[in-house]
Amino acid sequence: MFGNHFYHSTIKRSVSVFGTLFNNINIVRPGGETIKVPLAYGPRQKWIARLQQQASLGLDGTTRTAISLPRMGFELTSITYDATRKLTKKTQYKKADTSNPLRMQYQYAPAPYDLGFSLSVLVRNTDDGLQIIEQIMPYFTPDYTVTINTIPDMSEKRDVPIILQSVSQTDEYEGDFQTRQVLRYDLEFIMKNYIYGPVTKSEVIKKANVRTYMEGGTGKITSTDTAGRVVNQTVTTNPPEADADDTFTYNEVTEWFEQPTITYSDDKSSDPK
Repeated sequence: MFGNHFYHSTIKRSVSVFGTLFNNINIVRPGGETIKVPLAYGPRQKWIARLQQQASLGLDGTTRTAISLPRMGFELTSITYDATRKLTKKTQYKKADTSNPLRMQYQYAPAPYDLGFSLSVLVRNTDDGLQIIEQIMPYFTPDYTVTINTIPDMSEKRDVPIILQSVSQTDEYEGDFQTRQVLRYDLEFIMKNYIYGPVTKSEVIKKANVRTYMEGGTGKITSTDTAGRVVNQTVTTNPPEADADDTFTYNEVTEWFEQPTITYSDDKSSDPK
């Protein structure tokens, strides 16, 4: 069942969109100096460990420069299915194939997933940290909606809310004179996104089957011979292998049969009788 390769870069694109929200934040020092806060992807533990390393501990014998502050880092922390946003499985999204407009391509409804993100702000003093988080928090009330081009091949765009879950502050300074003081603000987010399945190219329809129940009546199109019966009409192309841009005709077959009687048992199942 599984194994047919497809890849839409949905999660990768979500990570890029999330990071783009915070890549243009600045702080202003009392002297008027404006500093752009750098942003990188990675776990907060890695940044904190790197900050606490001494400059003389380079493994290759060279001097190691400590990381400068302020700095921001973010990472994808969780992927959780959200059953409350589940869509009907049979829903299809259709679009003409760009390589062949006579054919359609379709995709079934995506699966709803919550993507958890963590944004860490590392600063040397409280004022720097407050400047940064106050440039973020007003936009989340508690969500901020972005439009993502989820499936470019299907021209599928979706408004995706990003919800700010919590904001916490931690002081990494333990009192050692050789340890740098690091204030950390952790912001937790949830992105309400969808994960999409494969895009399938549909075949040209070469056979149509229509079944109609003929009711009784007194109009001109009814008769006692057909009332209460079922007509099954099948239309196929001639020749059967004809393509959409070929010259072809149609074959039509009409079949009549009696309407079956349906009985229902206690468990609501039915069997033709």
